[in-house]
Amino acid sequence: MTNTKKQRAVVICPGRGTYNKEELGYLSRFHSDKSSFIEHIDQYRTLQNQAPISKLDSMDKYSMRTHTAGENASALIYACAYGDYQSIDNDKYDIVAVTGNSMGWYIALAVAGALKAYGAIELINTMGSMMTDGIIGGQLIYPVVDQYWQRDKQREQQVLALVTEVNQRADCQVYISIYLGGYIVLGGDKNGLQAMQENLPVIDDRYPMNLFNHAAFHTPLLNEISSKAQQMLAPSLFHCPDVPLIDGLGNIWQPYATDCQALYDYTLGTQVVAPYNFSKAIEVAVKEFAPDKLIILGPGATLGGSVAQCLIEHQWQGLNCKTDFIERQKQDPYILSMGIAEQRALVI
Repeated sequence: MTNTKKQRAVVICPGRGTYNKEELGYLSRFHSDKSSFIEHIDQYRTLQNQAPISKLDSMDKYSMRTHTAGENASALIYACAYGDYQSIDNDKYDIVAVTGNSMGWYIALAVAGALKAYGAIELINTMGSMMTDGIIGGQLIYPVVDQYWQRDKQREQQVLALVTEVNQRADCQVYISIYLGGYIVLGGDKNGLQAMQENLPVIDDRYPMNLFNHAAFHTPLLNEISSKAQQMLAPSLFHCPDVPLIDGLGNIWQPYATDCQALYDYTLGTQVVAPYNFSKAIEVAVKEFAPDKLIILGPGATLGGSVAQCLIEHQWQGLNCKTDFIERQKQDPYILSMGIAEQRALVI
């Protein structure tokens, strides 16, 4: 007799940088069966005089400027990720909690039911369109793990010390934006980020890496955006979630014990202007919910490494280094990224 017991899964929603050249056509490839959902988003965007996501997704060529612009990327990634969430085999997986990285928090609110369909696109599209007149500051990413994905405390201290030093200059502002597994994402103004870039040792000929078309999310530079968002978006958009939600401080918002005003305040206040600790969210996800699998929604598959680095940090299920993780993924994958074809097949 076969054992049909469901596996416990935590769902992880992706952030802004996940719809890249390889993902062009993701919506039409995987979600052509969800036309009413896509039409709902397209209609909303048409009323805002914005390009429909179906049109953006079906363009002949990927355009960095068009596809990574906040007003386009946010709605596109939300549609792809939400479509993936709807495609999860509910006979196979029991979804015990939902979390996300950065903009993925807004998507997490939607998939967990804390935002209904209209509220989700209104919040996601509004927040994504806040800087159409000019991006406030920028972001750069820098690794704080070694080649084995083990934390390099000396390197981390070096980054934090440099942040303190740069902020003492009159014309510079730079802050921790996201704790992203083995990476720290910094947000700041042009001078602050330039100073960091000039003084951080170059790693792998890639880092420090500027994130194109990204603003200084999760820093005090976005105080004005936070205030504006609270004027534009009503608390009534927020509901108690259907499944537990883990935020960027590691707090759990429970279905029957969520203060919706507090959830609104956190979403449009705290997490807009203060660091987003994705690493803490993953730690809480595995330690509090003991999932059999972590399912990362598409598009893209860039979040898997960061999640794995979080697991290695806590030696979760005996994972001590990058090699351990790769071997585990080959035999019995713990992380299932829906942006990777063979892993997607295990989820839908």
